[in-house]
Amino acid sequence: MRLEPYLEQLAAKAIADSLGEAAPALLRPADPAHGDYQINGALPLAKRLGKNPRELAAPLAEALAAAPCIEAAEVAGPGFVNLRLSPIWIARELNAIAVDRERDGVPAVDQPKKTVVDYSAPNVAKPMHVGHIRSTVIGAALCRVLRYVGHEVIADNHIGDWGTQFGKVLIGVRRFGDPEALEARPIDELERCYKLAHALSEKDPAVADEARAELAKLQQGDPENLAMWRKLVATTRAELDRIYDRLDVEFDMWRGESAYEPMLPAVVERLLAEGIAREDEGAVCVFFDDHPKLKKSKTPFIVRKRDGAFLYSTTDIATVLWRRDELGAERALYVVDKRQALHFEQLFATVERLGVAMELQHVSFGTILGANGKPLKTREGDLIRLSDLLDEAQQRAGALMQAELEVREEDLEELAPIVGIGAIKYADLSQNRNSDYRFDWDKLISFKGNASPYLQYAHARIASIFRKGEVDPDALDPNSKLELTEAAELALAKHLMRFADAVHQAAESALPHLIADHLYALARAFSVFFESCPVLRSEGTTRSSRLLLCWLTARQLRRGLGLLGIEAPERM
Repeated sequence: MRLEPYLEQLAAKAIADSLGEAAPALLRPADPAHGDYQINGALPLAKRLGKNPRELAAPLAEALAAAPCIEAAEVAGPGFVNLRLSPIWIARELNAIAVDRERDGVPAVDQPKKTVVDYSAPNVAKPMHVGHIRSTVIGAALCRVLRYVGHEVIADNHIGDWGTQFGKVLIGVRRFGDPEALEARPIDELERCYKLAHALSEKDPAVADEARAELAKLQQGDPENLAMWRKLVATTRAELDRIYDRLDVEFDMWRGESAYEPMLPAVVERLLAEGIAREDEGAVCVFFDDHPKLKKSKTPFIVRKRDGAFLYSTTDIATVLWRRDELGAERALYVVDKRQALHFEQLFATVERLGVAMELQHVSFGTILGANGKPLKTREGDLIRLSDLLDEAQQRAGALMQAELEVREEDLEELAPIVGIGAIKYADLSQNRNSDYRFDWDKLISFKGNASPYLQYAHARIASIFRKGEVDPDALDPNSKLELTEAAELALAKHLMRFADAVHQAAESALPHLIADHLYALARAFSVFFESCPVLRSEGTTRSSRLLLCWLTARQLRRGLGLLGIEAPERM
């Protein structure tokens, strides 16, 4: 069950029965000494009625205290009602969660939506670098979370496989390409050729004209250019697949910019015909003079350049229309960095004028920074390649496990990528995606603090309890009586009750860090429980109760990490 909506409904009924009006506001007190939750519905009502809020809160507290889930409801401060949950009720609900092995008590949404998640989207003929990690891991996590709560999700890798860069790639390969390097290290060689051609075109207008001519030939279906372009796409796809395999990331479709190229002329003509766009100095643009927000930027949305070329703005409009008409999508999430905010505001405003009723959201994110507070780069000033970042994560994770856990050499090959790459993902997903964050190897690969290895170790430690006690967790009776008499037992149980809320809130807000926050708080609560409440040395119903708490904790850690795309090993 979802705890917070349940308490909100309970409070709403209590307010209606005792006060007659006002909606409740459910809060989590910063200090647990003030209770598990607070209701402040009496405060706004008192202000409207000109009455003392504590007097209004008193009958509300009395009504709430009568509910089976509430152990105590007390008026505090200027009119808050502090709530403490009943341990007996919590125990009963945790038994229900224990029975629900498939979903761990997380209900499905009432109204599922067919949702496209557009994420990762690297460019063809270029290696993936550190800048791609955020879109990739955030998008993949959102796909998992949205599917888990019941939405139909289509993961789309809208790769950059068309556009002006291909003219330069084509002439670069022909002028500078090394056939052996293209065979052995294709992405490296393509990038080298592109850089040489680009530098040459900046100096020599004739080379720039040649690149545009080659691009035009490609767009017109020239067999030779088309064959080379297809080879470039296939080569890049093979390299990308290797990275995605390491990250355990999958897509339902790879539908790049080239797929929409045939639609673009008709898109522009429709925008002109419906008066949404107009010509301006030879280009076709959408203006937002009457838009309350966009008119301030005074920046037009260009959909066709004066030379007749289309832009990714045009492609994005065509993509929205295709997803609506061909996929029947009701919603699309674009996991793209926050620097593209204006583009998406203009895109969404444009397709709204076209009558598109889809729910469109820019899931923005900040930048990964180095220790100096600047975007993370190599010493030479280049962006770090994603493959190199993953390699270093595995190496560091292996070294740390050998030093701190004395992991056997034969286990390192399996554990190093699980721990190292999991740490990279968690370092990103544990941040509020809207914020920039500093990349710190010592913090992200650590068995202390808010890091993935700490959570993975907590899970492995629970698994070791069952191995040591020769207990099969799957054979535990999920309906066995839970005793929540010790403070640490009750605190752990309360954290377990909040999992469904964390998952749904992450899905609703597209903020995966809410799940990470829950998992870290859960692991800390378990650590306190483990230190103060012996499990295997206890007896009778106390032992079975504590084993069940361990089992539920391990399940939530495993499920929550899985939703973030991180594996929870049984041994470390």
